[in-house]
Amino acid sequence: MNNCSVFCVSDHTGVTVEAVAKSVLAQFPRLEFSLITLPFVDSAGKAQAAAARIAAAPRALVFSTLTDPALRALLRSAGSGLFDVFELVAPAVEASLGQTATPSGGHTHGMAPDYEARMDAVNFALNLDDGLNPERLGQADLILVGVSRVGKTPSALYLALQYGLRVANYPLTPDDLAHPALPGVLLTHLPRLRALTLSAERLSAIRQARYPDSRYASPQQCREELVTAEALFKRHALPVLDTTRMSVEEIAARLRHP
Repeated sequence: MNNCSVFCVSDHTGVTVEAVAKSVLAQFPRLEFSLITLPFVDSAGKAQAAAARIAAAPRALVFSTLTDPALRALLRSAGSGLFDVFELVAPAVEASLGQTATPSGGHTHGMAPDYEARMDAVNFALNLDDGLNPERLGQADLILVGVSRVGKTPSALYLALQYGLRVANYPLTPDDLAHPALPGVLLTHLPRLRALTLSAERLSAIRQARYPDSRYASPQQCREELVTAEALFKRHALPVLDTTRMSVEEIAARLRHP
């Protein structure tokens, strides 16, 4: 099967099943596929509509996190290969625990803080983005440092939204890099600092998209900034994460568990 449609079906947002599908399909680099997420399939009518759409696809794989067995049965009627996360995993967990699972749609047991905490963390990240309000750095769970465009802002926002962490980010400007030590406002928070870096080629391409043909985007400027910043990180023994080949999800996971 060289080309196929991959359906991710969920009775909630679909984030979990989509992540599972992408992780599995990454093991098949020769497979070409289009990913289609069908969220909030939480009724018989929606399950039937999803099954009809899947049946209409000439080649399809289906990943599902539907918790209602009746809805799973409707989905199975599409006749395509169905890989249901709960059907595959829950029986083994039941056997290990000696307990029977109770289907409950739309829940990720203990995986994320409550809504209010996450929204508070997002607001915090926005208010302390790009070096804003440095007097509040003491309230941060983590402080991301690095030169401009190494991924600090998206990483801070993802950590806030997904995990409820209060994350600030502080850009190292050419003026900062001209000094032998990190800015004083950061030195009092060293245990919470996490440094981000990436390859000069990747940084140049990112900057080029925003400011074409500028000195800011030139490979030489990017290389000089990165080398100087990395020397500062080493001087202060900061944990450093190279984000060159990482998604924001992987960056966030590694920042949480350095």
